[in-house]
Amino acid sequence: MPPAILPAPAPPPPRRVPDRQPWIRSAGFDGFWILAPPFLALLAVAALPPALRTGSQMPLWTWLSLVVFIDVAHVYSTLFRTYFDRTRRRRFRTLLWAVPLACYAAGVALHAVGGGFWFWRVLAYAAVFHFIRQQYGFLRLYSRQEAANRFSRHLDTVLIYAATLYPLLWWHLSAPRHFNWFIEGDFVQRDWPAGRLGLTVLYAALLLGYLVKETQQVRRTGQFNWPRNLLLLGTAASWYVGIVLLNGDLAFTLLNVVAHGIPYLALIWTTSQPAPTAAGPAARTWWQGRYGVLAFVGVLLGLALLEEGLWDGLVWREHAAVFGWFQHLPAVSDSALLTLLVPLLALPQATHYVLDGFIWRRGA
Repeated sequence: MPPAILPAPAPPPPRRVPDRQPWIRSAGFDGFWILAPPFLALLAVAALPPALRTGSQMPLWTWLSLVVFIDVAHVYSTLFRTYFDRTRRRRFRTLLWAVPLACYAAGVALHAVGGGFWFWRVLAYAAVFHFIRQQYGFLRLYSRQEAANRFSRHLDTVLIYAATLYPLLWWHLSAPRHFNWFIEGDFVQRDWPAGRLGLTVLYAALLLGYLVKETQQVRRTGQFNWPRNLLLLGTAASWYVGIVLLNGDLAFTLLNVVAHGIPYLALIWTTSQPAPTAAGPAARTWWQGRYGVLAFVGVLLGLALLEEGLWDGLVWREHAAVFGWFQHLPAVSDSALLTLLVPLLALPQATHYVLDGFIWRRGA
């Protein structure tokens, strides 16, 4: 009797690679300090009274909290990755003195040409570029472990730029809003409804294409990149709500500043901590010890208050209730003196924008 022919054994199921998420530090740290801020800001905006969501008013305490303690303070955090860092101070020694000098010279020239108009316009567009590039930088960090094809990588890049540029272009093609970047008229604006509609259609098509791409990628690999997708969602939602959906100074500032400043501060902090070596813990500087967080925050808040006090005492004269001591300074109204003073007061900001393009490069 011939032996029975047994069926071939079934092949083992494909082995899935563990779904490791590309956190910068950890799920908890990244989730709260880098990815959550735009969503928390959206919740805060939703809780605002209607008049503050869509009007030009901004209470003093919100201005102090958002503009001074986050926006201005985050500018000075660059110090901890440059001038306060011994290794990078040696590596970038030429850049660290050349950039401030060049920024100040350019600022004086721009202020002299247009009585301040061109200075603030150029600074506004430099700030916009800085904000956009930060989101792109986070995208690259959260995509660094993916073995995606070229089309997927390009689509991710296009979407992170579109998530910021679409609201900005929509703003440029709309009537004046209840908010500005720095001063009234610093952006070029032309009310063009057809242009806004065309941008919206293109943006919606891009979002749909990205959704299809992500769905197919999950089906193929069984993995979902949580930090990258939360970054894209938070960026798209906060920029759209703050600029397009709502028309309020407080709503725009809250979404703009929190979604940008808090993640930047977190990134500076976590990437500036010394990594342990084979010989033991790395040497710590004055702001990396037991009370390092207090030193870090204290320096930033102190410098932010000092800068804004000088602005208010010498130039703006708008917040005497906060900067009473600085009201004893002489208010500067002479155009020649302002041409020298305004670029000097804005120098930390301008230097921050330029240096940021160098200090995050690979190996920096």
